[in-house]
Amino acid sequence: QVQLVESGGGSVQAGGSLRLSCAVASDTTTTNFLAWFRQAPGKEREGVASINFSGGGTYYADSVKGRFTISRDNAKNTVYLQMNSLKREDTAMYYCAAKSSRDLGHWSVPAFYKYWGQGTQVTVSS
Repeated sequence: QVQLVESGGGSVQAGGSLRLSCAVASDTTTTNFLAWFRQAPGKEREGVASINFSGGGTYYADSVKGRFTISRDNAKNTVYLQMNSLKREDTAMYYCAAKSSRDLGHWSVPAFYKYWGQGTQVTVSS
């Protein structure tokens, strides 16, 4: 059984920061590739950032490069998304997703992820 539990969402003014957490309860050999996605109302779910739990390699969407940082704490089986310089367009429900790093598929495509958290809302106001 795999469980992903997100936390850390909330409301913040533009320019502010938030840190999201995703606690992973599973066999990490099958869920060692983690990603954050987001979905705004009326829009498709999009990849924000990803990290390999084993090797630590990271990927970012162009829209968040330089502002967001994904990191991991292997001892706690937790992935974080530090979000700085938040903009109104970052407002969305944010989801943590996991798959095995052996699974093929581009990191930013939701269909390639087998496990999902329940989501945490991030609202950025001007």
